Amino acid sequence: MSAPLKRRTLLQGSLVLTFSLAASPRAWGAAGGPKPLPGSLENNPQLDAWLHLGADGSVTLKTGKVELGQGVLTALGQICADELDVELSRLILVSGDTQRSPNEGPTAGSMSISHGGLAVRHAAAEVRALLLAMASKRLGVPAARLAVRDGTITAPSGKGSVTYWSLLGGRMLERQASGTVKPKAPSERRYTGQSVPRLDLPAKLTGETSFVQDFRPPNLVHGRVVRAPSQGAVLLGTDAASVERMPGVLRVVRNGHFLGVIATGEWQAIQASAALARSARWQEQANLPADPYTWLQRQPAQDTVIQDLARPGGAAPAKTLEASYRRPYQLHGSIGPSCAVAEWNGEALTVYTHSQTIFDTTKAIAKMLGLPEDSVHGKHLPGAGCYGHNGADDVAADAALLAHALPGRAVRVQWSRQDEHTCEPSGSAMVTKVRANVGANGDVLDWAYELWSNPHSTRPGGNPGNLLAGRSLAKPFAMPVPRNSGPPNYAADRNAIPLYAFPGQRVTTHLVTEMPVRVSSHRGLGAYANVFSIESFMDELAHAAGADPVEYRLRQLQDERAQAVIRKAAERFGWTAFERKPHHGRGIGFARYKNLASYCAVCLEVVIEPDSHAIRTVRAVLAADAGEVVNPDGIRNQLEGGLIQSLSWSLKEAVRHDGRRILSRDWSSYPILTFSEVPPVEIELIDHPGEPFLGAGEASQGPTAAALANAVFDATGRRVRELPLTPERLKSTPPSQRAGQ
Repeated sequence: MSAPLKRRTLLQGSLVLTFSLAASPRAWGAAGGPKPLPGSLENNPQLDAWLHLGADGSVTLKTGKVELGQGVLTALGQICADELDVELSRLILVSGDTQRSPNEGPTAGSMSISHGGLAVRHAAAEVRALLLAMASKRLGVPAARLAVRDGTITAPSGKGSVTYWSLLGGRMLERQASGTVKPKAPSERRYTGQSVPRLDLPAKLTGETSFVQDFRPPNLVHGRVVRAPSQGAVLLGTDAASVERMPGVLRVVRNGHFLGVIATGEWQAIQASAALARSARWQEQANLPADPYTWLQRQPAQDTVIQDLARPGGAAPAKTLEASYRRPYQLHGSIGPSCAVAEWNGEALTVYTHSQTIFDTTKAIAKMLGLPEDSVHGKHLPGAGCYGHNGADDVAADAALLAHALPGRAVRVQWSRQDEHTCEPSGSAMVTKVRANVGANGDVLDWAYELWSNPHSTRPGGNPGNLLAGRSLAKPFAMPVPRNSGPPNYAADRNAIPLYAFPGQRVTTHLVTEMPVRVSSHRGLGAYANVFSIESFMDELAHAAGADPVEYRLRQLQDERAQAVIRKAAERFGWTAFERKPHHGRGIGFARYKNLASYCAVCLEVVIEPDSHAIRTVRAVLAADAGEVVNPDGIRNQLEGGLIQSLSWSLKEAVRHDGRRILSRDWSSYPILTFSEVPPVEIELIDHPGEPFLGAGEASQGPTAAALANAVFDATGRRVRELPLTPERLKSTPPSQRAGQ
């Protein structure tokens, strides 16, 4: 048996021989057609797309999902090692490589484990079954009597053994998944459910080249792009000739309104781009609305009723309550501004990028440059922070355009902080209105909810019109009209349908596709604003009914797992024993993300400074049910990170502009939560081994925002319905009733 190999994350190329096994039948559904394969296997059924067993005893796991800091590669490795019966240290992970990884679409929506992990589990289980069948023939022992330990298959009573590596010898399977092999029982798994240390962290913590921002190939040169000062500005002219004479400048590239420079050194590129920017003349137009909320409600919209349940009779309502809530445009605010490296050799283009949609982004870049799709090779490298569509795709297109103009050199393009803040897509502003008819006891009889929103995804999608550079060329690509994705995940209306069992429900989406501010996917999409609105209003309804906010929610839920999460959070927080103090308040928020992913309840305690009205979160408790837990520490990291990020959004973050230009250009004009403002966070996980993976990365943002607003009300009696909850906004909000005494 080969000794376990040192853990690695990249695989060097090697000669691969092939052989073929007889195909096994695909599972068939009750309707007579083939049953869909689990998760991402459906679109990537070749087992070789996922796994390769090397003759040297290595196991290469290939995935289209990429590491964004969520620990997904570690979790996928745990799943694979369990089902294949190998040591985790044997695994070599290939992630987000358009020529080697299965195309699993975007790494987004908390679906990496629920879709990708499910595919890995079933692919590894089927490969193990194939190898056991081969060993059975070799050893003359029924497969059911064989045991596997770290890739060595042993027959009982000393009748011999054989390894995976000797059975395959590095050859490929050339076999499609059948979906008929049942994975292991939870009790037979070794790694799943354990807090295995993250595979990606050692390099990041020791300063190795891990992020794309640190990547420096040998033939590197540096590029910078001069950005339009405002959306839609037209480049009238620039003094390219004088810049080309500057020291170290290799080329000035202009194509329509796209303007960039390539230089030998990074500082030379920065100086040259600054000189270009000073000489550039732009024609701007004022197109940013002073009040985005009024603007949204006045625009032509695509109106869709996504839930329409009539109440089947019963008592007449005792009263009607209504409210409206607002969420501003918000930035991703990645700590490391976007970066990419591209190299064109005259025939093929290689792009190193931290894009979450690497397959679609490289497809869009190929179309932008007029290249065959298979001549653009995308390779993912982690970026220094982002969940959502920031500038990663745009900077990849910038690097590709500049590299195409200078064959034979790897061109690195690094955005500045100002580029990142003013040019990345924002999270969409939203307005919501909710009205409830309630009975004599305060329970909801009829629920009416409306939302107005810009789109929540303008990701590349293979279309260069969704790239800044693609829209700036002399022959520009038109930006396609964005769509609102359909059920059950939605986008603008994600989590707009309440999980509560209200007898009558009507939910309406007003999607405004006109975008005065460039917008796209922001972590959680519309769920952040929708959960904030629904859970804030649930708190208002509870107070109006004279009911405890926890008890009020529980009695209107029929989902037992939802009730369990709320109870767990309240118990850990000490809800019933909460000690009343001046200027202190408690609040709760709950949601099941997308109404089909993780359940999450958040309880917060806040203190309000009486003079300044500053809001300080002093304690946070979170309970979650993510189905089967692969890596408890990984899920806790995601939930805690989401809670902290949501506190930052909900206390501080909003894009500012002057009607023409974005004014949020740095950390002073777009402040975020600081380390000293982060509260202690306690997390309770409810594990369900054997149940489906639910995905937890975006579960805590909405509940946190609502818990914060509800706690502020509890402390002050002031109901703030517009985010962020700044001291100025709190001070200007009149008290609606005496704080929860």
